[in-house]
Amino acid sequence: MSTKHKEHIEAYDPTKGADNARRLTGRHETASIHDFSYGVANRGCSIRIPRQCEKDGYGYFEDRRPSSNCDPYAVTGRIVKSICLGNRKIFRRKDNLKDNVAVKLSSY
Repeated sequence: MSTKHKEHIEAYDPTKGADNARRLTGRHETASIHDFSYGVANRGCSIRIPRQCEKDGYGYFEDRRPSSNCDPYAVTGRIVKSICLGNRKIFRRKDNLKDNVAVKLSSY
């Protein structure tokens, strides 16, 4: 996610980062808008990993960068694209057996 930090900031704010620039200052338990960071139980970083998840070795993380007026679908889509899809893209094709639209993952 660190390599796509700028794209995430733009997707997490309807004004392409202008609102988050005022909020993500690096003070008051926020990370700087210019830097990506992560940490366990650290509320002052971009991605916070709960202590229990670190202990268990699995669980969830909190992305603390989205603004309160974000589009939750755009945020979720950006996270999935960065973490799950990597360099792959989604394209649609007709299914040979049915006339339904199927989704297939393909490399660039």
